[in-house]
Amino acid sequence: MPGSDRSTGDGTAARLVALSVDAQDPLRLARVWAAALRWEVGAATDDEVGLVPTDGTRFGIVFRRVAEPKVGKSRIHLDLTTSSLDDQRDSVAQLVALGARPIDIGQRPDEEHVVLADPEGNELCLIEPGNSFLAGCDRLGALSCDGTRAVGLFWSAALGWPLVWDQDEETAIRDPDGTGPLITWGGLPLPPKVGRNRLRLDIAPTDGTDQRAEVDRLVALGATPADIGHRPAGGVGLTDPDGNELCLLPAPAARRGQEAAAS
Repeated sequence: MPGSDRSTGDGTAARLVALSVDAQDPLRLARVWAAALRWEVGAATDDEVGLVPTDGTRFGIVFRRVAEPKVGKSRIHLDLTTSSLDDQRDSVAQLVALGARPIDIGQRPDEEHVVLADPEGNELCLIEPGNSFLAGCDRLGALSCDGTRAVGLFWSAALGWPLVWDQDEETAIRDPDGTGPLITWGGLPLPPKVGRNRLRLDIAPTDGTDQRAEVDRLVALGATPADIGHRPAGGVGLTDPDGNELCLLPAPAARRGQEAAAS
């Protein structure tokens, strides 16, 4: 894959903790996504269910209960790799049996990936085997995002993940050690945003970085403080330059202190 080893400045970076997903039925959705990703269902309460990676991914997925149904197309969806045409067909059949359905989001007849919606309408793609762009990725090939080049550059600097693709307004970043999925942005035109995103990125300062200082750094990069609705205790709501919600969790040391105080 064409790429670059450009750094993101002074080395300061946040850590990607989780992809947060709003869900009317968190446990059901977690079970469907666990089957799709071949991950494991982890800690669960009535209102929150986590998925634990079984591959090289270094962040989890958390489903959080909300009352509202999904409206409009998501700005983030999963691209899942497959090892063969049989694997692609079997994956589609398995997910349809669990409540997913094929959908048309404007894909061309000559495109070989299969687009599904999960039981609450969240889009995901089963990518054809041998896709060169996702070569070297595990089952979770990419978090595929609607977004401008500016937002790709923002997230590259925010996470300290270098650009591995930057062409024709499309961008992609990946963890510097080459593990886990890509995060990609498709460039313009940017579809309209309908309400709050149901999928967002939860990040946290690295050890030794104060949360307030990290808020200031993200704002300097182009983020905006915002009310993002439900968020974990101590989280600070922001939006990225394209208006997508994100949550900055407390610094790891502060989180450990809060957990110790609650125990």
